[in-house]
Amino acid sequence: MEYGLIGERLGHSYSPRIHACFGDYDYRLYPMPLGELQETLEKRQFRGLNITIPYKKDVLPYCDEISGTVRQVGSANTLVLKDGRLYADNTDLPGFISMLDRGPIPLAGKKVLILGSGGTSLTAQAACKQLKAREHIVVSRSGPVTYAEMYRDHTDADVIINATPVGMYPGNLVSPVDLSCFPHLSGVADVIYNPARTALILDARERKIPCIDGLWMLVAQAWHAAKQFIGRDIPEEKIQEAYQTVRRDCLNLVLIGMPGSGKTTLGKLAAEKLGKRFIDLDAEIEKEYGPIPEIFEKQGENAFRELESAVCAKFGKESGLVIASGGGVILRRENVRALSQNGMMCWLQRPLEALGTQGRPLSQGGLSALEKMWQVRRPLYQACADFIVENTGAPAQTAARMVEGFNEAAGD
Repeated sequence: MEYGLIGERLGHSYSPRIHACFGDYDYRLYPMPLGELQETLEKRQFRGLNITIPYKKDVLPYCDEISGTVRQVGSANTLVLKDGRLYADNTDLPGFISMLDRGPIPLAGKKVLILGSGGTSLTAQAACKQLKAREHIVVSRSGPVTYAEMYRDHTDADVIINATPVGMYPGNLVSPVDLSCFPHLSGVADVIYNPARTALILDARERKIPCIDGLWMLVAQAWHAAKQFIGRDIPEEKIQEAYQTVRRDCLNLVLIGMPGSGKTTLGKLAAEKLGKRFIDLDAEIEKEYGPIPEIFEKQGENAFRELESAVCAKFGKESGLVIASGGGVILRRENVRALSQNGMMCWLQRPLEALGTQGRPLSQGGLSALEKMWQVRRPLYQACADFIVENTGAPAQTAARMVEGFNEAAGD
């Protein structure tokens, strides 16, 4: 064991990918039951460790030195062995503050609601004090302020910070609060980074409230830890590089557009270029339930839409895919939310007269039918598209433009 992350459950951690961007050192995941923690820390057969849930306080009795930030927050997330002495630091706090700066979500003079009372909540509370928030209220199921009391007494909040796991993979698209009850919000921060856009973040985006997810915090705190691991400075620009690398790797490219616009053909080419797995949602439906024209004929369009929503929910929560959606996927809000939580939406456009109609139940009836469909769907495509690509050239060139658009949109 040289460097790594210890915690109870680490199955979906991005930390090894992030640390690979900061230096050439061996960084691994070490899922660890509580019974092994004491022996690991007493033997000290490591050079540096990051600590995550639920051990951020449990490690403190084994440390020889504790930083001022650890004393301020009350927990540690970074351990470094220096000349046989174990030093504890907390890089979550500067990472959290960096996340708010990127938002930007200023706290000075603001009333802040912090959802949750665990270790991440302690970090958020310390940030509120350091950044001179007017006041901060900690909300949890058991108090001191409950959610019912929050809705009764604190709907005048300026900023909401989610420091709970509500909405985290695999419990996607569940929000800890109803943002419609907070008319004065100027910022929303969610420390969750998987999915990239939680239900809370999606709600904030719909209301045009400045918001940010937790990936930047994760990368920034790792940068602060990595400098201590290797004992030298790392250019601050590496935070942005690591953030973009991990974000592009984890996000899905989701293709939307009219039936017959080329989503499947071009999606396969783009998946190959990006090194991602390709998923065709219509093909997934057919694997399970048979040909789509038969579903329309025997069960009707609404039955098909229910199946479509189910596959959107299934694959939308996964990461690192290229997803070709059906032409009508944007007709349901829940589909758009499911696919956009981890996806950048590419609206693939093609002239109506060039659209294929073979085997597409709703595309029958010639150009006039397509024009009617286009009038209904066009504003829906427009509303959810992160970028647009015209499919009017050679497939390889169009796929290359899709990849370029994805990389640019995902790197923001």
